Amino acid sequence: MNEKEEAFNDIERQSQQRKEAVMATTKRKTYEQGLIDGQQVAGHDGAIFAVRNSTIEEVAQHIEKLKGFGADTVSGLAIHIREMKK
Repeated sequence: MNEKEEAFNDIERQSQQRKEAVMATTKRKTYEQGLIDGQQVAGHDGAIFAVRNSTIEEVAQHIEKLKGFGADTVSGLAIHIREMKK
């Protein structure tokens, strides 16, 4: 690898590190402000429930993509999973 390629790779690595640092800071500030998925939540418990509900919704969406079962079964599973939200 020549000197220019090494310099370019170094700049790319530094850029990626900065991007990761900004994303980590943004996530921390969002959590500290009580914002989850753009919604204001009250206190620590509210943040936990918001994350939980978001995760449950994500699981339900993946269940709806299942092909090995009938549409009624998949819909029933997704509904059951969504009922777990608090």
